[in-house]
Amino acid sequence: MGWLHTARFLTTAPQLHFLPALDVPEIAFVGRSNAGKSTCINTLTQQKQLAFASKKPGRTQHINLFSLGKQGVTDAVLADLPGYGYAAVPMQDKLRWQKVMANYLVTRENLKAVVLMCDPRHGMTELDEILLDVIRPRVEEGLKFLVILTKADKLTRAEASKALAIAKLQAGGGEVRLFSAPKQIGIADVATLLWDWTHDASIPAAPPPANEAQNTGQ
Repeated sequence: MGWLHTARFLTTAPQLHFLPALDVPEIAFVGRSNAGKSTCINTLTQQKQLAFASKKPGRTQHINLFSLGKQGVTDAVLADLPGYGYAAVPMQDKLRWQKVMANYLVTRENLKAVVLMCDPRHGMTELDEILLDVIRPRVEEGLKFLVILTKADKLTRAEASKALAIAKLQAGGGEVRLFSAPKQIGIADVATLLWDWTHDASIPAAPPPANEAQNTGQ
């Protein structure tokens, strides 16, 4: 948990070519507008305004990067992608961002994991299914994938069990977790999963300064 609490703003990019080339693992948070993405990021990082939760969903049209790592050493990055599917956004903006997001998910070289936010009361949408199709080839090559069922506190135990079972089928081999910020459900579990995914040997972390010992404790 403490590792995620080190999150700090890195940069924002209106287009893919503005994103910096990085050699540390990147975790992308994606999902439909109003699925609870910003709340989830802010809860995991224990920073109330790290990810901007707009009162007009779908208006944020940038990819925001946040660096993670103790003692100022970046060993992973969170990427907050714009929410999709909100009806009030003009169609040309929807289409443009769907293309940008698809290109990002297919081409971002240091992308290590994708976290899809889903409101289990509504289930996965057609756009969620399209996103799963986009990343499926990379998942088969080793990309990690997690579906977070947000707002789990609004479900009964039976509804939660049903939502988990359905999401596991739809995820096609990805991980699925229930999550609730108000009830503190799933926070430690998700944090541990993201730590494990970004601290294996597949992508090296940026080296610390010569006079600074790297702290790899969770």
